[in-house]
Amino acid sequence: MSSANNLVSMGEMLRVWLRIGFLSFGGPAGQIALMHREIVQQRGWLSEEDYLNALSFCMLLPGPEAMQLATYSGWRMRGVRGGLLAGVLFVIPGALVVLALAGLYATFGAVNWVGALFLGIKAAVVIIVIEALLKVARRALRRRDHWVIAALGFVGIFFLNLPFPWLVGLAALYGFLTAGREPVAPTKTAEKIDLWASVRTVVIWLGIWWVPLGVLALLVPGSILISIGLFFSKLAVVTFGGAYAVLAYIAQEVVGAKGWLEPGQMIDGLGLAETTPGPLILVTEFVGYLAAYGAGGVWLGVAGALVTLWMTFAPCFLWIFAGAPFIDLLPQKPRVRNALAAVVASVVGVILNLTVWFALHVIFAEVIRTKVGYLVLWLPQMPSLNWVALGLTGLAAFLLLRLKMGLGRVLIVMAGAGLVVSGIV
Repeated sequence: MSSANNLVSMGEMLRVWLRIGFLSFGGPAGQIALMHREIVQQRGWLSEEDYLNALSFCMLLPGPEAMQLATYSGWRMRGVRGGLLAGVLFVIPGALVVLALAGLYATFGAVNWVGALFLGIKAAVVIIVIEALLKVARRALRRRDHWVIAALGFVGIFFLNLPFPWLVGLAALYGFLTAGREPVAPTKTAEKIDLWASVRTVVIWLGIWWVPLGVLALLVPGSILISIGLFFSKLAVVTFGGAYAVLAYIAQEVVGAKGWLEPGQMIDGLGLAETTPGPLILVTEFVGYLAAYGAGGVWLGVAGALVTLWMTFAPCFLWIFAGAPFIDLLPQKPRVRNALAAVVASVVGVILNLTVWFALHVIFAEVIRTKVGYLVLWLPQMPSLNWVALGLTGLAAFLLLRLKMGLGRVLIVMAGAGLVVSGIV
């Protein structure tokens, strides 16, 4: 942790990360763009290099990469306390919103005004994401082969549906093998790592992750809460590539194998998670609430949501606090540094994939996934073009790019515009 970052007070971090938590719409692409804007461009809490290296590292981990990036950013500034503050505040606002909406949904069915409220917000996020993507690409793609890697990364994940870890691994291998032999001067001095401290960190966070579920199993053996905890703890270690990569598996298990939700409920839950702040993986909280609610009502539903949140996000702190001290060591050798640069280029392609996917689903009501040979095509159905969403996206572009209006004001204006054009107010 740099001395400059240590000057950031916990009070300032609390204010900024709470703001980020409430404004983190748009899934991974929107959240990565928002954090880049807030902590790199506006405040300089992380350098561009630090941010991109950390993003590459987090995308290699299981679980929500944006939440883990927030946790790492907080750790860089104020150690474990800062990491806990940033990670928790990144998740809590969205978790509270999803919990409230899950309760309303379980009691009254679909909540129509939610979609209208967040229609304008999603339109604004499209512009935020595109703006951030261009800025990141300008800084990350400085060589011709990096442009090629980014393009191949986009094609591989968007058109071929290749697992993201494969793409990153191939990019890292290319960078490692094509590095020059000249030594690279370190851009910063990495602190010496205490391996025993790392081992203690792993042991402590394994206990934090698993002991509560063990206690629950002793207190209420056979409860659906145990099944929920076990399922989402397993999910926490296999969700490589982010939430989008695992949504089909979640739906298959909770609808088909376990019968916790109906297909329509799963679709509605995904819609709520996409339109509310926080990681998209908060759809698991919706699932946990409805599964437990069906077995025992409101209070068991709340308990199911809490168990789901704990088993989903506690391991994220384990991965970051155990692995973050090693990130600064990685760029100090030429081959590793070149491999990281190639990984960052690949990540740009993945962010482009998320950007295109998100924009298509905002502007078109129906986007069909079709396989043609080895290719996977996302085909927007032109009759389903949402002219309202397209107009709102244009309005957001005018407010953000032309008038340079502050992000908070833009999101408030766009939320109101979404309600107005949808006829809710």
